[in-house]
Amino acid sequence: MTALEGFFIGLLVAATLTIGWFATFVVYRLYKGQR
Repeated sequence: MTALEGFFIGLLVAATLTIGWFATFVVYRLYKGQR
């Protein structure tokens, strides 16, 4: 695996974690707003 491959895999993992956190945050805010 080259350094470039590692860099892009790291970016992919970071983007996945960010999107997952944001989705969880949005669902939590919607749930909290309903109560």
